[in-house]
Amino acid sequence: MLFHRRGVSIRHLAFAVTFSLALSTIYYTQLYGVPGFVTEEELIFWPSETPQTWARRATQVKEAFLHAYHGYERYASPHDELRPISNSPSDSFNGWGVSAVDALDTMLLMGLTEEYERTLPVIMNTNFSLPSNTRVSFFETVIRHLGGLLSAYALTNDTRLRTKADELGTKLSPAFNTKSGFPAFAVNTYDGVGLGSPIGALAEIASFQLEYTYLGKITGKKEHVDRVATVNNILYNANVTLSGGMFPTRWDLSDGKPIDLHLSVGGASDSAHEYTLKQYLLTALTDKASLEMYIKATTYVISNLMFVSPQRKLVYVTDISTYGSDDTRVTHNFEHLACFFPGLLALGTKMLPLDDLQSAGIDMAELIKDLRPKDRSAYEALAEFSLADVHLWAAKAISQTCYITYADQPTGLGPEAVSMRAGGKYGVTRWIDALRDWNRRGRPGSPPGVGDIRPWSEDPKITDSRERDRAAIRRDYGVRNIAYCLRPEAIESFYILWRVTGDEKWRHRGWHVFQALEREAKTQSGYACVDRIHTKRPILLDSMPSYFFAETLKYLYLLFLDEDMLPLDRWVFNTEAHALPVFEWTGEEKATYRITY
Repeated sequence: MLFHRRGVSIRHLAFAVTFSLALSTIYYTQLYGVPGFVTEEELIFWPSETPQTWARRATQVKEAFLHAYHGYERYASPHDELRPISNSPSDSFNGWGVSAVDALDTMLLMGLTEEYERTLPVIMNTNFSLPSNTRVSFFETVIRHLGGLLSAYALTNDTRLRTKADELGTKLSPAFNTKSGFPAFAVNTYDGVGLGSPIGALAEIASFQLEYTYLGKITGKKEHVDRVATVNNILYNANVTLSGGMFPTRWDLSDGKPIDLHLSVGGASDSAHEYTLKQYLLTALTDKASLEMYIKATTYVISNLMFVSPQRKLVYVTDISTYGSDDTRVTHNFEHLACFFPGLLALGTKMLPLDDLQSAGIDMAELIKDLRPKDRSAYEALAEFSLADVHLWAAKAISQTCYITYADQPTGLGPEAVSMRAGGKYGVTRWIDALRDWNRRGRPGSPPGVGDIRPWSEDPKITDSRERDRAAIRRDYGVRNIAYCLRPEAIESFYILWRVTGDEKWRHRGWHVFQALEREAKTQSGYACVDRIHTKRPILLDSMPSYFFAETLKYLYLLFLDEDMLPLDRWVFNTEAHALPVFEWTGEEKATYRITY
């Protein structure tokens, strides 16, 4: 009777109880992984935000940039980087104010005119030939200083920046005076000689093509373009049969040949693979040799370097050492640096005719004719699918794992490296094998690793250490390097996937990372690298790398903007996120530079 007097019937109460139980089931299923009656994908809720909300978030990133850059100006300029805890400067990159150069194009994109006008004279007064400049890193200086100058020039057409970039590119040119033409590790810009080991890491010898190609375009100087052509010819003609067509990590600078069979898209290799696709894009889809190198490398990576973890089905890319036979050793280490790779794959799906490579001049039969049968079989396996689909699935799956390594931590920040679980009851599975099995079973649900995966949440009721260890095993990885050094790679991939797919969950994931940065890394003068990110009591490190301005904050800002300021079909980001415009060679330039593509 009481229920009726208040307008509530027994039927209403029963419905309310049932509905509450259903909500509780969904909640605890999401939180603790208890099996439920809804799919995993349905448990993840990505709200649709208004354009005004995203605009406010972009403004917050701009405010973070101003906080960090003003701290750099106050305590460190004109030195390279700010130590954001001791409020003191450091000179890790030649003492040429690398933070200012790395920040320059980000300022332009954010409309920070006052900061730009204050910074430009400092950069223009840099002396690249001081007696102290006896060991200038070629790779780091090209991607940071030269890339920053070129991008600022492209955005402003200020000829002073072009002149300064040409001066720097010329000062670095003695690096190419090796027997092979591969650049040496370092340059003495005072005496004009190259320095360093006779052995070069792939990323360091093959990550300058974008910068020197564009420098040749805007200056009309053939020598800049010739250096790119020399190295690309070596790479294109290298005998990489034993590595399945993929470039190994270490090369001899004398004869231009690889000296190991270690294969990776992580540190020491990453940007070299990135530049094969981006060189093709920069030259308006004309450099077919670069495209061929990209297709070979990505096919090998997808078929041999991507794995699925046993419990949570986390897809990751790792590195291997192959010894020319069936003796292949897989590390199952997953580096944060490798989180750029899914963004690269996503970019390729947007810009390349992956399902009609013949229209781009790629003859697949010719491409694989020199490969061993087991490596040719990778191409046959991929032939079961749309290649564009496979590349995008791989991009989504790896990017999700990158995000999960952030979301799993109490700080919300991702570790520098993790060791993925490769043993246990279910063993380890190559992603391509899991994908083919999914295909044979009629494609139930999402492709392996593509459907949303819940962040790990340790049950607070677990107090027994052995049970906690077992729970950690179910997480499928251990944190190998417990620091986060303001890295941009995961955010880079979120940005590209957002632009390629239009799926707002990538923006939400970037927002989660930014909130963690604000909460855990912010100091009185800037933002600091964070140690012990896997605990509830992290420790700040006295370092704020210049790429925080060039990459991390830039990609976050662009991710939250609705306006596409740098369309991917008109601009190409170098590996330090400095944007260079797509261009075409004129007939006269082709003749002068002897360009055959």
